[in-house]
Amino acid sequence: MGVAIRTADEGDRDLVVRILDEAFQDDPVSGWVFPDAQDRRAKHPGLMAAFTDVVLASGRVDLTEDGSACALWLSMPAGEHDGDAEDDGPAQVRQAVDPDNERIEAIGRLTAAIHPSGRAHEYLWMIGVAPGRQGEGLGTALIESVLDRCDREGRPAYLEASNARSRELYERLGFELAGPVLDLPDGPAMWPMWREPRPHRVS
Repeated sequence: MGVAIRTADEGDRDLVVRILDEAFQDDPVSGWVFPDAQDRRAKHPGLMAAFTDVVLASGRVDLTEDGSACALWLSMPAGEHDGDAEDDGPAQVRQAVDPDNERIEAIGRLTAAIHPSGRAHEYLWMIGVAPGRQGEGLGTALIESVLDRCDREGRPAYLEASNARSRELYERLGFELAGPVLDLPDGPAMWPMWREPRPHRVS
């Protein structure tokens, strides 16, 4: 049976934020940004809300019809995401979420610095599945719905894997390591991954 997917809107914001908060509370990168567990529980939802607002405004949020999983996508034109040091987006997010936490800004700048800029592509910023629903194929369904379109349009896709388990999933979907691993300072690794379109891919 297929997974019903729809495009989220502003009315789904709180649901999307809750899914992402629950899905990433124990993620290694979230643990690096907020090392103290109590602090993470308090401030992590605000970071997920900031990310959700960016994508609702400039990209697309896909949501399973049952509200258990979501994926945040941005369509990236060529040459407009080269880690420009003048970009104040990461600083604005830090100011809004937790001005004293330098790692909020750092994660934005570090990932921007490794983001490929030569070709237009779809960027999977985040994907989250409610903890009680993980392992059911919901994340795969969300990603494949966009990869099918990428294949039809001849468009690549890009993401950063934040843990080994997700990296294995992305590899199964055709993503390959796109450059040096990003080792966060005194923290975990993130894997930049790129997928070329498959013109004859069968859904």
